[in-house]
Amino acid sequence: MNKPKLAYLSPGSGDPIVLIHGLGSAATAWKPIISKLEKKFKVITLDLPGHGNADWVDHGSLEPEVLAKLIFDLMDENGLERINLVGNSLGGWVALEMAAMKPERVKSLVGLAPAGLWHNPATTRTRYAFSKVMADTFKGVAPQLLKLGVVRKVGFEPFSPKWSTLDLEICVDAVTALGNCHGYYHTWDAMLHHKFDKQIPASIPTTIIFGDSDWTLPIENSQERSLAPAHCKWLVLSTCGHAPMWDRPDEVVSEIFAAAGIE
Repeated sequence: MNKPKLAYLSPGSGDPIVLIHGLGSAATAWKPIISKLEKKFKVITLDLPGHGNADWVDHGSLEPEVLAKLIFDLMDENGLERINLVGNSLGGWVALEMAAMKPERVKSLVGLAPAGLWHNPATTRTRYAFSKVMADTFKGVAPQLLKLGVVRKVGFEPFSPKWSTLDLEICVDAVTALGNCHGYYHTWDAMLHHKFDKQIPASIPTTIIFGDSDWTLPIENSQERSLAPAHCKWLVLSTCGHAPMWDRPDEVVSEIFAAAGIE
């Protein structure tokens, strides 16, 4: 079984915090908040199998529970015992699985638009495979194309209401990560027919954050609060899409600090 790969380990001496990206993304997605987090945490980002710089070497099962176990293995290898967790989309689902699996090893949890909170799991892929096709085609010229407003609108309006003002580096990183994601379809298929349906102890401070303009995981079918931990803090941020760390970075950092008990 291939494993996640550490992408960044800050030199800080604070509690470790592990950031888990979403499907088709990479550790680079966290750039907007890393500098703020590392003031209080030892920040660890990782690339999931077949994403970012993590090799795609086989086709083993990659359900969120399996990814959770792989990340715990990676933490063991790096001497990380008890961690704070933040995850976006698929990464949020994986973080939830980790907290349910080994709650004694999770100090706090923040899920940013976490996947898996649906009563009726998808059975087939959705139209968003279009984004993968486009990224595969244009990743080599993304830095030039994304300077054009119409291209940025087509590529990012479905994911962020602030698509026109997103930093160019964020956009280029996202297209590059998706275009180079060899594990994309296999990982997507592993989510089908599944949902998050486990219990997380109230001893783990948990915050779930969605954006009011999340068209990837819309409120109609993908934000079922009854599946989230009963004790969690549930927030909906205005003018925010599927990547709250891009659209509302300051609020996200504040909630991460609050969940971890940091003033």
